[in-house]
Amino acid sequence: MKSLVLSEYNHLEIADMPLPQVGAQEVLVRVEACGICGSDVHGFDGSTGRRIPPIVMGHEAAGTVEAIGAEVTKYAKGDRVTFDSTVYCGKCPYCLRGQINLCDNREVIGVSCGDYRRHGAFAEYVVIPERIMYPLSDDITFDEAAMLEAVSVGLHGVKVSPVVGGETVLVIGAGMIGLLTLQAAKAAGAARVFISDVDDTRLSLARHVGADETLHASGAELMAEVMRLTNGVGVDIAIECVGRNETVSGAIDCTRKGGTVTLVGNVSPTVTLPLQKVVVKQIKLQGSCASSGEYPEAIELIANGKIKVKPLITAVASLEEGPGWFKRLHDREPNLMKVILSPRA
Repeated sequence: MKSLVLSEYNHLEIADMPLPQVGAQEVLVRVEACGICGSDVHGFDGSTGRRIPPIVMGHEAAGTVEAIGAEVTKYAKGDRVTFDSTVYCGKCPYCLRGQINLCDNREVIGVSCGDYRRHGAFAEYVVIPERIMYPLSDDITFDEAAMLEAVSVGLHGVKVSPVVGGETVLVIGAGMIGLLTLQAAKAAGAARVFISDVDDTRLSLARHVGADETLHASGAELMAEVMRLTNGVGVDIAIECVGRNETVSGAIDCTRKGGTVTLVGNVSPTVTLPLQKVVVKQIKLQGSCASSGEYPEAIELIANGKIKVKPLITAVASLEEGPGWFKRLHDREPNLMKVILSPRA
């Protein structure tokens, strides 16, 4: 089968690979669309250590069932499907509590990190465990379905915050996850959702998908704007979608006393925490990891139009065009958001 292989860091090539074998509880999926995630771009240059070559990357995908294992009961050939990026065991204490994103034996599709190698969906076919799959209705295109993994991450960040209705929320960072988190907070009933960034193009997209206020600001300027908009109180919840010292500090500065700061972004492995502000304001710090069963909700919200993903898709391209798009994304070319690769393009 045709595959886009990271054969060495900073080098992708089209290769012919054997069709993967299907286990008893697995499904062979014919890939129709697979999004390039930011983690794939960082894996491309080796900076994360989680895409050790050779590896077929890609975990934001959808397609149709080509074949099923002997013990598969929920799917048949031709079914339209998508799947979680997280392969959870279903047996550890975290899985039994429903916290599948914290599984002790967690693996991720399209990742090679030394402990395991699991080829992903930048290929004509990929093998997926039945337990992490979800059916797709005809209301969602395959390109939209390739956005479901990112949507589920935004939904999870909102759920653990939690947004239950009536809150004022600040999202810091108007990248892909930030724009989807903004929409997830609106869908959950937040009264007002602000979003901040230093990129006007991204803020324009944020307005298009429903932001109540877009703030081209950071640091002290951002705090001043938020205080102006909240009569000096601060927001109830800040959801940080970048993961740097300055943005984490900004989230804490902009949050009211007794409020919550949820950390979704993790660009920097370590940040400096303004501890006294957290303690004195009695702020709750909440991490958010991937998603944990939000796929059905994500599918429904895209289908009913409450979360819009089409405006965030920059391009749909073939696997053969993949190396060029990876380079453009890695070079941080302006005005690029989500690029989707398709073996059928």
